[in-house]
Formats: sequence, structure tokens, C-alpha cells
Amino acid sequence: MDYGHPLRFGALAAAGDGSPRDAVETAVLGEELGLDLVAFPDPAEQGPDGWTLLSWAAARTRTIGLTATLNAALRPPAVVARAAAGLDLLTGGRVELTLDAHATVPGTQGLTSDAVAAAGEAIDVIRGIWSAADDSPLHVEGRHHQVKGAERGPAPAHTIPLWLAARDAPALRLTGEKADGWLTVLDADPAQSAEPGNGGAAGPAWAGRVARLRERQALIDAAATAGGRDPREIRRLAVIPGTGATPDKGWVDALLPLVMEAGLSTFLLDTGDPAALRGFGEEVVPVLREAVAAERALRGTVVGVPPGRAVRSRRHPGIDYDRVPASLARTAVEPGDAAYPDVRSTYVRGGAPGLVLRPGSPSEVADALAFARAQPVGLSLRSGGHGISGRSTNRGGIVIDLGRLNTIEVLDEATRLVRVGPGARWGEVAAALAPYGWALSSGDYGGVGVGGLATAGGIGWLARAHGLTIDHLRAAELVLADGSHVRADANEHPDLLWAVRGAGAGFGAVTAFEFQADEVGDIGFAQLVFDASDTAGFLERWGATIEAAPRALTAFLIIGGARPGQPLIAQAMAVVDSDDPDTVIDLLQPLAATAPLLDHSVRILPYQAIMHAPSGPHHGQGEPVSRSALAEHLTPGLAAAAARLVGDGTSYFFQIRSVGGAVADVPPEATAYAHRSANFSLVAFGSSRTRLDRAWDAMSEHFTGLYTTFETDRRPERLTDAYPPATLRRLRELKRRYDPGNVFRDNFVIDPAE
Repeated sequence: MDYGHPLRFGALAAAGDGSPRDAVETAVLGEELGLDLVAFPDPAEQGPDGWTLLSWAAARTRTIGLTATLNAALRPPAVVARAAAGLDLLTGGRVELTLDAHATVPGTQGLTSDAVAAAGEAIDVIRGIWSAADDSPLHVEGRHHQVKGAERGPAPAHTIPLWLAARDAPALRLTGEKADGWLTVLDADPAQSAEPGNGGAAGPAWAGRVARLRERQALIDAAATAGGRDPREIRRLAVIPGTGATPDKGWVDALLPLVMEAGLSTFLLDTGDPAALRGFGEEVVPVLREAVAAERALRGTVVGVPPGRAVRSRRHPGIDYDRVPASLARTAVEPGDAAYPDVRSTYVRGGAPGLVLRPGSPSEVADALAFARAQPVGLSLRSGGHGISGRSTNRGGIVIDLGRLNTIEVLDEATRLVRVGPGARWGEVAAALAPYGWALSSGDYGGVGVGGLATAGGIGWLARAHGLTIDHLRAAELVLADGSHVRADANEHPDLLWAVRGAGAGFGAVTAFEFQADEVGDIGFAQLVFDASDTAGFLERWGATIEAAPRALTAFLIIGGARPGQPLIAQAMAVVDSDDPDTVIDLLQPLAATAPLLDHSVRILPYQAIMHAPSGPHHGQGEPVSRSALAEHLTPGLAAAAARLVGDGTSYFFQIRSVGGAVADVPPEATAYAHRSANFSLVAFGSSRTRLDRAWDAMSEHFTGLYTTFETDRRPERLTDAYPPATLRRLRELKRRYDPGNVFRDNFVIDPAE
């Protein structure tokens, strides 16, 4: 009867006659003891409800799982679902939910059938609300709970297990049909007192319940099987009543048969006595774990909980989901999981990966790569998930999401050396460096992830004053294709560091960056709106003004699609690396004169203020097409071609970023980003790939290179646009050394065989 479920231990923390604070302190102590779960029951009489205590405990703890046993008949299930999802998001996926399948339904005669029906309908509503990936309104037409066209969501941080507290046959059958777990109380059935082994010298009063428990398990299993479910999907939990004595190792003899012969795997001690809980956690739990592990080893038991039917039905062919490494299984997300809508897509692009692995350490990254290499599907690496080029998500493949590697640490104040994880976002980096008076030039939006930008270039607000992001990279730690973890700096693997600075996505998964930050005080930030009706002339004047400007000025220009009967609008954002108002105005004035100025705003503010971005998942949709290029000058020919591109609607978003200045101070051969002579980076978005490709290809005579992170065109010639011949030869040599199997081939394929 052992289902092979991992053992879990915890406490039932009821307020009882004591203070509600005592129940919360039970949760705190449980976490201190390394227990897995604390449960808060709804009171039978007046008193703090289980959800209030659970929420309080969530604020006092950091790691322990949290559940409340709620009255399924009295609480509106849609409200319960949203509250649980919200708290799960706030706690990082620690909430679990238990419904009482025997709660009396108001307005009935207290019939079991009404209680069970209400619980079943509540499950349907709760799961329906959590199914945020379904865009259709939720409809549940029940006798006790009705939902008519409710909006779904939010999705919880993880797939919240939904358990039933059940005693009689109808409730047990409902458990098998719909629930993720069964909760029982070991002393709930007086008939069990006649079984051998109860009480006295034989053990605690709840010992020896195997036969009765097996009968109930059989009812659950039969209902599960009849509904097409694997009975092993359903966890089996039990509340152990307090005995008044401190638990000791003698309890193991009573608990072991309940695991190996009765199928229980989660035990919650019902006690308000800290000494009893400490004895349980320190004396009973470790010994029982060892005893069960030994028994399972002898029997060859496979330990784990198989996914539910709904999850299995959405699995993609080609991925061996059952062999996901144990180190990654808890945080992995697949299409049927509640968290899937928040990890499938990037900022601007919809995706449908078959599996998203979320490692939290370099060793777990190595595990993820080893698993992904063995699967005959595509592989994408993701840091922050902005992913304009589309390479950080896929359809039917595996995504290794490095978002959990997001620490930011100052290593040396004297040299301004900082260590940043690839999953951090640049707004967070700016906020962390601000108290020191430092900054790193890093793109134009704080929601961008560190990893993708810091391996491609990093054309940001301070580029002309301080160079590219990669120009400040002093070391990188990577997991290579073979799973080895290496450091690349000036002394160790310097050639690999060279490749990371401009082509890093093709050589490994970077798990940490070390940057030397710049001293940056408050800056001037301007937003300018122009009448760009004379588009070609405006672009020529803009380009000449930027090239002539002091390098303290960096400016980005955006032109959208034309609207009938309205002038073509161009929006510019510019940064001046100075906190002196006169200097800021002097540098901005020539820009403001390049076209009729319709509106403007100029402020002096901290760099972190312009990099601030709301946190949260990305929910991009569609397949936007974008093309990228680098250019030395905005020549009359390039300006005219760009004007046609925007004027005829081929591009609905056209951006020019200024480079040059400090970027050009770095020799072309110093990094894999070699196009140091370019003064401008151009990107165009279009709705038609064919139309945009045709127009962009016709403009190629004006280009001197390509910036990889904005390019969606996967034709082979884009590789030679991105890297000059000498750079590409060196990259291929290094590819043969570090990734001969071409594992990292999704982002600008550098074929080691060529």
C-alpha cells in the first residue's frame, strides 16, 4: 500500500483556548525544526479562522508550507481561489489548500450528499479560477456554488494541491475523483479502538490502524482508477493527535506501518506544546525518514508523486518528463501547471515550450543542461525574459530559465566591483548600485534581464559616456555544454571571456557576471516630441547632431506609423551624464532644433529612476518581426530609405539608438562585439516578415553590422552581418573547443563544423 510519496512532516496549529499568537509561533517553531508544513483548521466555535492564522504565519515564516482546512460550504470558492493564489504569489509558492468535505451546507438537513456535492463544486470553481491560461470566462452551474462568466486568475505561483478532509464513503470517493490529497485524523473512528496495538504498552492510542486505513484507501483508489487517474497522484495525510507525552523514537514503530502498509506519507502533529513539537521534529522525524528509506530501498520503491491527468494530457512528445532530475522537479513548469502562463512567453513574444526548467544554482544549471541535451527538442536559454529576438522561448522545446539566479552583490567598494546573477533585471541592478553613487549602462528599460543583454552588447542610456555593458564585464562564470562550471576572466579562460562579450549565448549558460560599475551621479533626462513630417531631412539632421555632440549625451529616437490626417510623430529620449542644469540644456538644445518641437520634458534625476520598471511575469503574444542593423552615419541615402520604411507602413516601430563615443574607444578586436565604428543602432518592427525583410535587405548597403538581440531573421547571412570575418573565425575556433556538439545553437548559430 506504500505509494512511494516523499515523506512530509508538520504541525496542526490550532489556536484552541490559547492565544492566536501561540498558533503562529507553532509555525515559526516548525520552520526552525525543518518541518515541511503547518496547518490551521477553521475553529468549531468562535475564534480566529484558519485563513487569518495562515496569512499571519506567512508573514512570520519563509520556507515552511502553509495550509488551512476551510469550510467548503460556507466560503465562496471563487474568493478562496483568488485569496490562495494571491498568498501563494506573495510567499513564493508555499500555500496548500484543504477543504472539509463534511461541513454542513446552510439550508439543508445536514445530509452528507449535500456536503460532498458542495465540496465537489468548490473544487471545480477553485481550479477554474486558477486556470488563468484559459481565456474563456468561467462557468460552473452547481446546486450549491454557481459561477456565471467569472474572469479567471490570478494563477498561483505553483500548482496548489487541493486536499479533502474526508471520512465516509461518498467523501472518500470524491477524493479519488477530484482531490490531490486525502486528510484523515488517526483517532477519528472509534471502531478502530478494537484493533490490535492500540494504546497501552503497544504504542500510542492511534497506532495499529492499518486495516481500517487500507479500507478507506481502497475506496479512494477505486474512484481514482474509475476516473482515469493514477491513485498515486493523491497524497495521503494524517493528523496525529497529541498524547500529552513528548514524542520520542518509540513512535517510529507505530508510524512505520502507517507508511509502508497503509500508504500515509504526511503527518501533522496536533499539539500546542512546543516541547512536544520539538520532540517530534528532533526525535521522531529523522529516525522515521531513515527507516522508511531503508524499507523502500529493500523493496525497490520509486519515490515521487506522478503528475495529475490534466498535466499529463498536455505533455509534448519528445520530452521524457518522468526523468526530470530531482534537483529540478520541484520548480519545473510544464503546460498543465498553474504557473505555466507566467513562464511560457517573453515580454513581446508568445511561446509554448514543452517544459521550463528553473535552476537555482550552477549545479542545477548543469543538471538542466544534461537533461536537455538528452531530449530531441529545441533548447532556449532565458534570463529576464524580454526576448525581442524570440530566442528565449520556443514551441514544444525546453526553456532553461535562469530567473532564480538573481542576486546582486558588491564585491569590492574600492574598485566598484559587483557580482550580478543573470536572472536579475537591470532596474534592480540600478536600485542596488544607487546608494553607492554607481551605475552600469544597461539598455533602455529596467525590466530587461541581465543575462541576455550582458552577453550581446548592452546599448544603453550611458553608452556614449561610458560604453557598452560588456565593456564593464570583468569576469563571468559559466556552465559549459559538458556540464563543467568555469570562470572566465583575464587570467582563466580569457578567450572565453572575449567570446562572452558579444556572443555569449553561443558558448554556455552564464551563472554570474562581475562588472566594474561607473561613478554616476544624478543625470539629465529629456523626453522630446517632434513633428517628423520631413522624415528624411529630420533623420539627417538628427544623425549629424548626435555625432557632433559631446559624449555625455546619449539619445534614442522612436518613430511610429503614420496616422491619416496627422503629422508623423517622433519621440526622443535623451540622457545627459551631468547634474548641472545649464550643461543639460546646452547639450539638449541642438537636438531640440532638429525638427519642430511639439512637446518636451527635462528633469534632473537619479539613473535608477529612469530604469525603474514594474516586476512580474511577461505575457507577450504573437510573433513580432524585427530587423536590426548598425550604421556609421545617417547618410542621405539611409535617411531616405528609413523614411520610406516608416511612411509606407512597412515598419510600425522604428528606433535609432546612439552608440559611438566611449563605445568606439574599445578596439574592435577586444570583444566579440566588433562593430565599434558604428554611431547608430537601428531596429524596425513590422507586421509582415516578407515585406519587412524585402525593405530591410534593400537598405543593407547603408549598414555596417548587426546587433543580435533585436534580430528575428534566422537566415545564415545574418551571422556574417553580426560578426566580421576575423571575429567569426575566432568564434568558430572557440566553439569547437567549448561547445563542439553545438548545444547552444538557438541564438545565432555558430556552427563549429564550419
